[in-house]
Amino acid sequence: MELVIFIVFSLLVHGALGNDGEIVCEDLPVGMCAYSVASSGNRCSLETYESSKRTTGYQCKTSEVLVTNIGIANLVESDECISACGADRNSVGISSDSLLESTFTSKLCSQQCYQNCPNIVDLYYNLALGEGVYLPAFCKGRNLNGRREMSQIQSSGVAGAPSAASDGYGRQLSEGPTASAALTFDDSEAAAPW
Repeated sequence: MELVIFIVFSLLVHGALGNDGEIVCEDLPVGMCAYSVASSGNRCSLETYESSKRTTGYQCKTSEVLVTNIGIANLVESDECISACGADRNSVGISSDSLLESTFTSKLCSQQCYQNCPNIVDLYYNLALGEGVYLPAFCKGRNLNGRREMSQIQSSGVAGAPSAASDGYGRQLSEGPTASAALTFDDSEAAAPW
C-alpha cells in the first residue's frame, strides 16, 4: 500500500514539474499546494475562487511571499513535516493566525519540527516577525512559560509581500529582534535552526 501511495505522489509531483523539473504553483494539485515553494522561491498559496456556477473552488497560486532561506526552493513539503509541525495542507492563504493556537505552536516549537522542517519554520519565523515576535525566543519562552507567551502575538491575519528593504535573498532587513521585557534568553540557545 505504501508503494502505491509513493507512486501516486511521485506522479502528481512529476506532473507539477515543468520541463526543467521546476515547480510551478499553478500546476500543483490542490492537496499539495500549501507549504510548497516554487522554483522561483515564491511560496505557493491555496486560494479560493467562485465558479460561474456560484460554487467555491480551490486553486494553487504563486504568492508574493518569498522564502528567506535561499536553500529552500522547488519544494513540496513532506507529510512528515506537515504532521510534525501541526500544519494543515488545506490551509487557505498565508496567515499568522495559526500562531494563536497553542496546539499548533507546541508542535511548531517541538524539536521534531523546529530542527527538521526548515521550510515551515522559515515561514512561521517570518510571519511571527511580522507580528513583532521573534520565533526562537517565543518558542523558548513558550517552553518555559506555557501559554503566557501567546499574548505576544496579535494576528493581523494576512501575510504581505516582503518590503523593499531586503538583503537580496528575500530576507527583510531590520534592526534586530525584540523580545518581551519579561523574557530573557541567550541568543546562542534561541537561534533559528538554519
